[in-house]
Amino acid sequence: MADDIRKSVLLTPLELQALRDTGQDVTILAVHSINPYTGESSFKGSRIEGAIDTQAYTDFQSPATAEGGQRPLPDIEALVQKARRWGLRKESTIVVYDGDRSMTAARAWWVLKWAGLPDVRVLDGGFRAWQAAGLSITEAEATRTPSDIELSSGHMPELDADGSLRLARDGVLLDARIRPNYIGGSASEGQPPRGHIPYAVSAPAPDNVTDYGNFTDNATLKEMYRALGVDGSKEVGVYCGAGMSAAHTVLALAAIGVRASMYPGSWSAWISDPSRPVVVGATPV
Repeated sequence: MADDIRKSVLLTPLELQALRDTGQDVTILAVHSINPYTGESSFKGSRIEGAIDTQAYTDFQSPATAEGGQRPLPDIEALVQKARRWGLRKESTIVVYDGDRSMTAARAWWVLKWAGLPDVRVLDGGFRAWQAAGLSITEAEATRTPSDIELSSGHMPELDADGSLRLARDGVLLDARIRPNYIGGSASEGQPPRGHIPYAVSAPAPDNVTDYGNFTDNATLKEMYRALGVDGSKEVGVYCGAGMSAAHTVLALAAIGVRASMYPGSWSAWISDPSRPVVVGATPV
């Protein structure tokens, strides 16, 4: 049963290949990205054979706004047009992957589920794991017959700023940023405040994966999150800096059967209102 829950959101390379070998309708999306600090592209010229190229920072988000944060959710009509070009169909199994510990792939997974696609999964370990398994790659670009898919927003549980604070007080709100960002501290003049939402618990998303880039085993994930208060007795929510690492943690929780809401605007939206409280330090309050 636990394996079935994990397989509903995460597939190993061999599991994905087995689906393709049986003739199941599978569409693979390669999620590429440009490093915002170095300008380096994650795409190095090769992809899984048959994968459709997508871009993390343009296809699965809208331009930044104060209210929506640095990475607002995409306009649903724009996403529909892209999904049609990619040949997505609701009866297909859609598998997304990247080359960065599934961080950008998790965002794509969340957005596609939010848009109403019923069967979306992430390739556990991404492109590196696929290569390590000795499976087929290519430099050739794939094409798909366009579809006429219809999508709608709101199919994943979301939080706004007020809902995040309420959940932090009454449930468990996980902060998926790296710990220095959670702790915060003084900010330079003109820079936004640093710290975390009151009552939020530090839960860095990189802890979800092993040194090899695949998600850690379910027993470890369950114990890790149980220690943070995720024991089935309270509602769970997640936020991060701008809705990327939070999606990664929502995915990790889904792999162990925990349904969690996400605050898409996350910290970048929270601090847009100077009246919202900010806690500095290593403890929730």
